[in-house]
Amino acid sequence: MYTADGWRDYEVLDTGDGMKLERWGSFLLSRPDPQVIWPKADKESWSRADARYHRSSKGGGEWEFVKKLPESWTVKYRSCQFIVHPTSFKHTGLFPEQAVNWDWMSGLIQNRQQETRVLNLFGYTGGATCACISAGAHVTHVDAAKGMVQWAGENRKMCGLDENRVRWIVDDCVKFVEREARRGKTYDAILMDPPSYGRGPKGEIWKLEDELYPLVEAASALISDDPLFMLINSYTTGLQPAVLSNILTKTVQKRFGGHVEAGEVVLPVRSGGVLPCGASGRWTAPKNAPAKE
Repeated sequence: MYTADGWRDYEVLDTGDGMKLERWGSFLLSRPDPQVIWPKADKESWSRADARYHRSSKGGGEWEFVKKLPESWTVKYRSCQFIVHPTSFKHTGLFPEQAVNWDWMSGLIQNRQQETRVLNLFGYTGGATCACISAGAHVTHVDAAKGMVQWAGENRKMCGLDENRVRWIVDDCVKFVEREARRGKTYDAILMDPPSYGRGPKGEIWKLEDELYPLVEAASALISDDPLFMLINSYTTGLQPAVLSNILTKTVQKRFGGHVEAGEVVLPVRSGGVLPCGASGRWTAPKNAPAKE
């Protein structure tokens, strides 16, 4: 398992009955989580929630603000600072479990003796982008949602990172990859965090199980001759870590060699156990691969 246990400004206090109780800075939020099928362990702590998200039987949901909260606030992870804003679709603008991957990527980038060009597909609000820039990389950040790219830009400012070390692209990620291939562009490292399901601007249906392998295969053609890593994140419960491992083995490892590994991504829970948060598959280039035991 990949455990994101380096946070100080964030923690999961308890889980149970389809919900998770989280501390974001000094505020406690209660949000649904469909994988939490066990009872709450620390029932008393839930009464301290500052806001609770309630799902609607008609789809979506809304926040119940028990206490008046600021519209947004910030949390810090290592040298980076991020804007937190509870949205109408339950999210807060940050997936804290991904910090374990930020640390992994940052370590590889910092150990490299030259600049690393990173392509971040489905970059969302830029947590990984900021982590990679902070480690010394130049990042091309791609997301189809203009508002998310703008939010990522604000996070970049909050982190005090150089604007010249990032290129912001509002575009369909699949189409962007195809165009970059035609242009002959390459990157030393690629990461992607695709949604489970979505629709394109012309009604195109994106279903991860159908689209992920072709996307990884196309993206692997953008890997430079001196590569560093590729990372795939998945929140789709049907895609086990072995699926991501197989995809990387049949694409980038087949071409470059190197090391492939995959595992569940989890967050520690103060009341006990861990919160499952999807899976990640990691490929590392041969000269950066971990030594065999």
